[in-house]
Amino acid sequence: MAAPPPTSDDDDDPAALAFGIAAVETHIEGADIEWPATSEEIVAATGDPDIPYNPHGSTVRLGEILDQTRQSTFDSRRDLLNALHPRFEEYRRSRSGGILGQLRSLLPF
Repeated sequence: MAAPPPTSDDDDDPAALAFGIAAVETHIEGADIEWPATSEEIVAATGDPDIPYNPHGSTVRLGEILDQTRQSTFDSRRDLLNALHPRFEEYRRSRSGGILGQLRSLLPF
């Protein structure tokens, strides 16, 4: 299993794109969520944003990817992110855009 994307506290880099669980984290940080929380509560608190799942900006609605976790309640922010991480990895692999996209995903740049 691949490692979660690194998060950075450096907000000065406009070229940096948060994707996957790092992007989810930016949406839940400012949301009024009390843990444990249901998928519906999380979606309502965040406004069901489009979440980039790869560095190329491809997106999925938060509610859609939450449905794929097959988990209806999350005990904490960390529980939510841990449940979402494999789903984002699956999205990156299955929607990579063919051989070129797969090769790009293997390169560190």
